[in-house]
Amino acid sequence: MNLNISEEEYNEILEQIESEDSPVGIDAGKTHVLILQKLMRIERRMEALEMRFFEEEE
Repeated sequence: MNLNISEEEYNEILEQIESEDSPVGIDAGKTHVLILQKLMRIERRMEALEMRFFEEEE
């Protein structure tokens, strides 16, 4: 699995989730929302692919 991302993309993500008020340096709530948002997008894409796949089988 390749987890390498560009420094620009890394910094964009970090700007969204970092928090000086947090002992770990990130806003956990925001981080979870971003992760869930990405997962929901992946789920929608998977559902669309599955629908196309099953339509082709018929």
